[in-house]
This record gives sequence, structure tokens and C-alpha cells, in this order.
Amino acid sequence: MDPHDDEQIAGIKKELQTNGSAAAAAMIQTYLDEQDNIQLNIGITGESGSGKSSFVNAFRGIHNSDKKRAAPTGVKETTTDPTPYPHPNHPNVTLWDLPGIGTTKFPADEYLKKIEFERFDFFIIISADRFRENDVKLAEEIQKMKKKFYFVRSKIDHNIRDEEETQGSEFNEEETLKEIREDCIQGKSEVLSKGRVESPQVFLVSSRKLNLYDFHLLEKTLQEELLAHKRNALLLALPNVSLEIIIKKKEALQARIKYRAGVSALGAFTPVPGLSFGADMIMMVTTIRQYQATFGLDSESLQRLAQTVGLPLDELRAVMTSPLAGKEINKDLIIKLVSCSVVDLSLTATEEGFRFIPLFGIPAAMTLSSVSTYTTLNMFLNMLADDAQKVFEKALGLDTTV
Repeated sequence: MDPHDDEQIAGIKKELQTNGSAAAAAMIQTYLDEQDNIQLNIGITGESGSGKSSFVNAFRGIHNSDKKRAAPTGVKETTTDPTPYPHPNHPNVTLWDLPGIGTTKFPADEYLKKIEFERFDFFIIISADRFRENDVKLAEEIQKMKKKFYFVRSKIDHNIRDEEETQGSEFNEEETLKEIREDCIQGKSEVLSKGRVESPQVFLVSSRKLNLYDFHLLEKTLQEELLAHKRNALLLALPNVSLEIIIKKKEALQARIKYRAGVSALGAFTPVPGLSFGADMIMMVTTIRQYQATFGLDSESLQRLAQTVGLPLDELRAVMTSPLAGKEINKDLIIKLVSCSVVDLSLTATEEGFRFIPLFGIPAAMTLSSVSTYTTLNMFLNMLADDAQKVFEKALGLDTTV
């Protein structure tokens, strides 16, 4: 168990003993709300035309052609001021498309001051070819400020395509990637030797195909190096570019269920028949909507994915098998699905019956409410995680049959 969880549980127990069930429930809910709203600001920077905006869009699961929500892209520098792009499903996570360093408006020596450096948790420095002196100057300044930065070599798919056309039958993708990586390392070493910058890994990334090349290594590195309380914020906002990310998201969401079950148990302390059930349903609807959005299974996310991978929306919907698939999550749907579960229905009925038993009735009802909520949320989380895996495989053209 996370040490932070131990502290939180100890605090809840103390609150329960001191101020009662309502105060303890409020404390748990405050904790959950804080977790959902942890702010993460990511600065995406580099020279003009390096592919910053395309990376911002790909990370957020938005196609470059989406005029309403996409960061504008183009051959020339299209970003003239630091521009925030909140994640569509997790607005607490914001990617900032930063102007290219070394432009007239943002000279290298004034860059960090002008973009208000302090607000960013870390920086990703993007280059479309070799890293330049301006990139290293920026890295040096970031390093002085004791913040993290990562070098990303973009447009790898373009390089692979060009080499394939040039080499014809002699083309070898693995060898080409090795050469690109070595060229990046050599170029980076040449410019880094002129300054005093640590030599971080270079990640080879294609914004058009995040599931390929090094994006999974970048994601893993960020997870390892971020402050503990920021890790889940990043994880839940990551695009589903691997089965590993889907599994990690499921585990992170599962870890919070015990707290929601605690709120349910404390709510059952109120000796009013039906009140606990109604409150639980509201909580479940909110929570399951969060699960749906985190896995990218809400209608807008599926539409964006279909546009990005070039598949009809109906084909993505067709592979989902859970009773939540393609549905708007509301109270009536959840009650209907819970009613179909013999275990959940019997637990709920027993909980309500226990309220009328003197002395032992309320504690028993609280226990059953907690068990019922825990079981139900786990059931729906498993359903949506399975659907997310099927959609991921379909989007990548993998075999989704069992």
C-alpha cells in the first residue's frame, strides 16, 4: 500500500472517532476531489517547425484537422505565445504549446522568463532532426532551475518512409532506426559538449503513430521521475497507445474504490431507508463516467479516435461487448444493470432490511453498503477496461477475436 494511503486512512479513522460519520465521509470526498484535480502543466518546446503542435494534439487524442480543439500546425512557426491546451477528458492536465526558442519575440537568453517557467512541472524539447545549440541553451537553463526536461526526436515515421523509398528492397527498418538514434546521440553529444548539460535519453516519436517507436519509453520515464502525487494525473490522461497503459489506468482507478466504498458505508449510517441507496447511485454514476472518459470510451473520445485512425465510428463501437458500450451513463442505466446482478441486488436488499434491527442493524447495513459499492464499481471497471482493450486492438488493426 502507498504510504500516502496509510496516512489518509489514519486521518479518516481519527475524523470518524472525533467528529462522526458525516465529517469522515466529507474528508474522504475531499481527498478524492483533490486527487481528480491535481494540476499538471507540461511545456512542449523546441525550434520552429519541429512538430511541437502535432505532439500536443496527439497526446490529447485530437486530430490536427480539428479546428476547434487542435493546436494549429504548419511548416512555419504557428505558435506566437505560450498557449494552454487542457486535456479534453482531464482538464487538470494541460499541455502548453510554447513558441519556438530563438525567435525574435522569444530570444534564447530571455526565453524561460518570458514563458513564465515556474508554472511547468517538466519540459519536452522536440526536434525534427539534430538538436541545435538553442535546444541545449534551453536545457541548460532548465537544469539550473532544477526541473526535468526530455529530448524527443519527432517525425520518425517521415524518416522511415523516406528511407524506404530511397533504399527500396534493401530497406531495413530496425537498422534505419538504429542509425537515426546514433545520429541523434552524436549530434546531441556535439552540442552538449559545449555546455554543462546532463545527457538525457533521446526518445524517437511519431505523433501520427504514438504506439510505435519510443513513446512508451517516454511515458514510463515520466511516470518514474514525476513527483508521486502527480503520477496518476499523468497516467489517467495518457492516450491508450499500449495495453500496459490500459492496465495501469485500471489499477490506479481500482486503488480509489476502497475510498468510495468507505463513503458508501458512512452514508449508510443514516437510519433513513432508501437514502443511502440514492446517494450511492449518484456517486456510482459520477465514478463510472470518470472510468468511461479515462479509457476514452465516451462518445466524443471514440469519435476523435475514429478520425485519428481513419476507421468508421461504428466499427470501433462494434467490438465493445459490455452492457455499458455506447451508452450514456445515467442513474436509470446503472440501476438496471445492478438489478441484473443477483449479488448486488441481494446485498442492497439485505442492507435496507438490517436498518430495522435494533443495535446491530446500522453497523451491519454499513458493512453491506461498503461491500456492495466495492463489488459493483469493480464490476463496471472491469467491463470498461475490457472494452478499452478491444477498442485499442481494433484501432491498431489487431485481431480482437477471442
